[in-house]
Amino acid sequence: MKLIKLILFFLLPISGFSQIQGEDEVYLSGDRIEAKFEGGGIENFTKFIHRNFDYSKVTIAGKLEGAFTIDEQGNVTKIRITQVLDIESATEFIRVLKMCPKWEPARRGGKPISIEIKYPMVFKKK
Repeated sequence: MKLIKLILFFLLPISGFSQIQGEDEVYLSGDRIEAKFEGGGIENFTKFIHRNFDYSKVTIAGKLEGAFTIDEQGNVTKIRITQVLDIESATEFIRVLKMCPKWEPARRGGKPISIEIKYPMVFKKK
């Protein structure tokens, strides 16, 4: 009898843990489709940045990184600079993101979802 209780004592927590893992795997393996910008991917967004970014605002070489959210409607929201190079280039990056047209939002299970994108820009010395 003690042996049965001991076995149940060890097996029940393990079976509960494996059920939780199974739920997570189902959620994470959904059919996610990435957001699209002007009919393409991040490469089209990069072209938009290059067309509209005023590179004369960049005063030093280095890396600038911004993050923003594309909401369920395709709007660019929650813009922030995660790695500051200088105030001028950061301000210019924010200006360009604010004029960004709508994206086609990402989807999971056929429904639009919001996602966060981190976008780095590296500037070299002239």
